[in-house]
Amino acid sequence: MLKVRDVLETKNKDIWTITPLETAYSALEIMADKDIGALMVLEHDHVVGIFSERDYARKVILKGKSSKETIVAELMTTPVYTVDPETSVDKCMALMTVTRNRHLPVIAEHKLVGVVSLGDVVNTIITIQKIEIEELKGLVSSGGYSSEWTAS
Repeated sequence: MLKVRDVLETKNKDIWTITPLETAYSALEIMADKDIGALMVLEHDHVVGIFSERDYARKVILKGKSSKETIVAELMTTPVYTVDPETSVDKCMALMTVTRNRHLPVIAEHKLVGVVSLGDVVNTIITIQKIEIEELKGLVSSGGYSSEWTAS
């Protein structure tokens, strides 16, 4: 069974964070510079929220607020749903779907060790399916498949 740790092994190890008292503008600068869609909001090394492009669009622009004056704490998504490295990818997908979150912080031993996005999970599942399809094609073309195995 595919686990979160498998997904993390395929990604960049950098985790980009911001504090709750920094401005939305500062958060946007980091996100643009790093080409990412969300930041983990940390206070005393604990994840207290997630700030995403969606938070900005819905809670700043549409409400007429100023990104240079509004702090991340006013905009971040809470509560934060987390997973650990041993969580299955299927469970991640289900949690993301139910909670409508596109990013899940990965916590191990009370420490942020990574972030899994919906895109990461989908890409991992697609990669695994491609590998399995190629293995099945190889089995069929090598004669490892017998017509005696067909369902009746």
